[in-house]
Amino acid sequence: MRATLFHPRLAALFRDHLGQDVFRLESDTVGIAGHEVADRILAARRATETERPTFKPLHGRSISRGEASSVMRTIGGDVREALKKPRPRPEDVDLSGVWPLTGHLFLRDLILGEDPHRLRILMSRNLELTPKLTWAVIAAGAALPGRVGRRGAPLTAIAGLTADATGYHERRYAMGMYRRAAAPVCFTVSTLVANALWLGSPFDPGTPNRHILHEAMRLLPPSWNILRNASPEYGAIDRRIGAGDDVLLLPLLSHRDPKLWEDPHEFRPERWDTLDPDTAPGYLPFGHSSERCWGRHMVMPLAELLLDLIRDTGLAVSPDQTSAKVPLVGLLGVEDVRVTRVRRAAA
Repeated sequence: MRATLFHPRLAALFRDHLGQDVFRLESDTVGIAGHEVADRILAARRATETERPTFKPLHGRSISRGEASSVMRTIGGDVREALKKPRPRPEDVDLSGVWPLTGHLFLRDLILGEDPHRLRILMSRNLELTPKLTWAVIAAGAALPGRVGRRGAPLTAIAGLTADATGYHERRYAMGMYRRAAAPVCFTVSTLVANALWLGSPFDPGTPNRHILHEAMRLLPPSWNILRNASPEYGAIDRRIGAGDDVLLLPLLSHRDPKLWEDPHEFRPERWDTLDPDTAPGYLPFGHSSERCWGRHMVMPLAELLLDLIRDTGLAVSPDQTSAKVPLVGLLGVEDVRVTRVRRAAA
């Protein structure tokens, strides 16, 4: 039996608020886990630029929705090109090791493998330690003389945006966008697959990858909270929300609400035989129907590719590992999951 050890503040949310609809978290913050209230909150208005998780202002420069959409189409094209490559043979790829890092490195090389080093270094998970470190590396790369990438050398389309930038400030901005667009794809997919491995491997051969992934996102939603700053619309939706209250919507709780899910704490991918992930009440792995995450069409095919490779090579969580921690970070997931080749018992 594997134990998932949540950070104390996450564990406190389960302990104190699971099954509640609306509750106070701080003097100026209200938590929302009820799916009906959450639907109305998220439909009331679109996210502002400071509430968007990926495309907040960059170096004080606003990122319009049009620019954000264009950048996502660009990285989406790079993902589609990567998926067109011949699928690695099981004997040619080794995905054993510590996850999600192993999966992250595989995806980085699959999608961005031909990009120059000063861009690929921006994909390092070590940069997650502090934003100051991220921006220091970006500033150093932007200050290097010369064009980003040799003329005529193969580049991803997202790297091409940086190669075309002229001058330090434009190059720094473009490198920041490269990090903003490319890194979350690899981070999210590798974390999602690590979560799925921890929760359910080895998997039943007849269980579709999609069901495994939907169930992993239910129990460990990578985007476990959605922030909305105080807004006059919200008090009209629920009088427990004050005029100055920020709102924190919590898929972490609605995904385990016993009013919505049978055996809510159990990993049961077969439940998705009869459930539609786009309409299941309280299920928000990619946000609300009024404003879905633009990256969802990249996440699922890449995650399915990884799961195919893992299942084809007989990998699973090491039987010697019985617990894994879930830290308090923006991208929710287990850390340091040891994945090895597991010999199945004879029938």
